[in-house]
Amino acid sequence: MSDLASTVGTTGTQLAAGAGLNLSLPQQLTVIVLCALTAFISHMALAVFNDGVRPFMLDFIHGRTTRSATTAVSFGLSAGFIFGLGAPMALSSGVLNPWLLFLPTDILGLLSPKKWLAPLLGAGWGAVVVFGLNGANEVAHDLPVDFLTAMQQMSTPILFLFTLFPVLAITKQFGRVWGAVAGVVELVLVVATMKLWPDMFAGALAMAVGVLMLIGLAVRRDLAQRKADRAAEAARGETAADQDPAQAEDDPMASLFSASATRLRRYLPLFMLLGAGVCLLAQMHIFGGGEATSFLIAKGHISEAAQVDFYRVFGFIPLIATTALASGAYGIAGFTLVYPIGYLMPNPVLAVVVGAAVFAIEVLALSYIGKVLGKLPSVRDSSEHLRNAITDSLHLAILFGSLMAANAMGAGLGILIVGGLYLLNEAMGRPVVRMAAAPAAVIVGGILLNVLYWLDLFTPVKG
Repeated sequence: MSDLASTVGTTGTQLAAGAGLNLSLPQQLTVIVLCALTAFISHMALAVFNDGVRPFMLDFIHGRTTRSATTAVSFGLSAGFIFGLGAPMALSSGVLNPWLLFLPTDILGLLSPKKWLAPLLGAGWGAVVVFGLNGANEVAHDLPVDFLTAMQQMSTPILFLFTLFPVLAITKQFGRVWGAVAGVVELVLVVATMKLWPDMFAGALAMAVGVLMLIGLAVRRDLAQRKADRAAEAARGETAADQDPAQAEDDPMASLFSASATRLRRYLPLFMLLGAGVCLLAQMHIFGGGEATSFLIAKGHISEAAQVDFYRVFGFIPLIATTALASGAYGIAGFTLVYPIGYLMPNPVLAVVVGAAVFAIEVLALSYIGKVLGKLPSVRDSSEHLRNAITDSLHLAILFGSLMAANAMGAGLGILIVGGLYLLNEAMGRPVVRMAAAPAAVIVGGILLNVLYWLDLFTPVKG
């Protein structure tokens, strides 16, 4: 793993982990316009970023709940991620992320009582991010206890522990033996990559093989189950023609899915514009779709960042497809395929065209994807296990990285404060969501250590 260093993306903007967010005028305008667009789409109840909010959108779309009530749900489910994860990750990596950009526009769009006001509120938030974040970054780096530089310690545990998420998913779904095999394979690949290809992110190849193993095992199980089901039907003398077609036609879920898919297709041009904007933002290399991706992009490992976000797609396609079909509201980033595709695009024009095409295909294929997933239960289960594994691995990585940051900025006292705040949050029933609690504790701990320094009660750790 190379040291943190400045890198040059295809847009010519230099980025470094922990550096200020120095955006060019086109980049600033892209962020502001995209925030305006996502707030407008949220206001229209066409898409939201927060997967937890999407199931509540059906009642809002059909008028069974109010705009203010839906906004309260969105705020309650998103605030911890915005201030506890999105802002700290952006400040420590120098790279924007979806929690910082799209969760607030979910809230602002739903909050807006008027259609014309929603994009203005979204644009305002985009301006706060592009102009205010850099100022906050500069102020923090000038403090006696530079907690943002200390937060760079989070990058190594996040990148390496994230590599294990396929192993966790395989173990939970297919048992200890297959989990042990996957773990050994990934360890061998990580060691081999560090030895043979030192310029490559060590976990990239291991994650690829792990995800392929998981998908292969799931498909094998589904094929075996379908073969067994056909044999059982043959033994009973039944065929597909024997089934009652009226039963499928009267299926209320099928009717709901069809209505939702039709509603989303009606706004296809707007979704294509959204896909173009998200893909363009990813192409600029000032944005990362995940925790590990943000640090990879900051370090200049663009192809590895694309791989990481591509693997995450497999964990979210079933979730996003089914919730979109059930609620009538899509995801702001779609299936998130536009992230890795955008990173790899050679120029902004191509990113806009490809991003629009990807979103068009996704929206048009929603019904078909829903039907396919219904026939592959093990693959659907793999998605659930992948998401849980990603959460578990990142939770440990972020907690461990936050304690490393605490040690860097305040040694034992820093660990006491940050670890104590985390434990207090757990004891209080997690008012701040677990994933965001540790980074938020680092920022609060850093501010407290600076106060102690000004009171002449603490001497900052040197180096």
